[in-house]
Amino acid sequence: MLKVIILFFAYGSTLGSFYNVVGLRVPAGQSIVSPGSACPSCGHKLKAWELIPVLSYLFQGGKCRVCKTGISPIYPIIEFFTGVLFATAPLVIGWNSELIVALTLISLFIIILVSDVAYMIIPDKVLLFFTGLFLLERLFIPLTPWWDSLLGAGIGFSLLLVIAIVSKGGMGGGDIKLFALIGMVVGVKLLFLSFFLSTLFGAVFGLIGMAFKLVKKGKPIPFGPFIAVGTMISYYFGDYLIQAYLNLFFS
Repeated sequence: MLKVIILFFAYGSTLGSFYNVVGLRVPAGQSIVSPGSACPSCGHKLKAWELIPVLSYLFQGGKCRVCKTGISPIYPIIEFFTGVLFATAPLVIGWNSELIVALTLISLFIIILVSDVAYMIIPDKVLLFFTGLFLLERLFIPLTPWWDSLLGAGIGFSLLLVIAIVSKGGMGGGDIKLFALIGMVVGVKLLFLSFFLSTLFGAVFGLIGMAFKLVKKGKPIPFGPFIAVGTMISYYFGDYLIQAYLNLFFS
């Protein structure tokens, strides 16, 4: 079992390195294949042993081997957490077909986190690609009832669209499309919990950020990371959270 978990971590951290590239290059209109990875300062093309997730960064002291310029820690952080999420997914979801959906959802959110933090953009190309994947997955791994995916997608899109209209741009188009996709994946019940938690985490972060002058009042902050956290908590533990709430207030 431990060997399998380690394998999932290695697989996830390797994909995390690739997701970094996707999240940074796609919004900029660049190819995710060419050119290969290189130092942004001196242009040194990285060798295979310099691309080992997390370990290469640590062995090189967080610097380019050639020019000694510091490398952003975001790269090993994303690699590490992608590995952790992949390794823990089977422990939470179990060894069943839904695990495929869980790993796909993790992949989507890692890419979105990178792109939204870097550019405050959730790329349509990324959403379109994953929409195709999730449609295929929910066709063979459906929710119960099967129409929960369709209703969830419709409500997710409509809910965020209404908020965007009422708030006059408070929600971006990427957020609207993303919640439609989330609704298709998790269904109506967990969609509402996801929205509640995402909004809660975003509001708390905003208040703390303003209190410590890390966030300027009126300045937009990327909502994608909070959607990712809120949705993954809902997807993993939503039924338990909802039942605990009902037991607390209606038992």
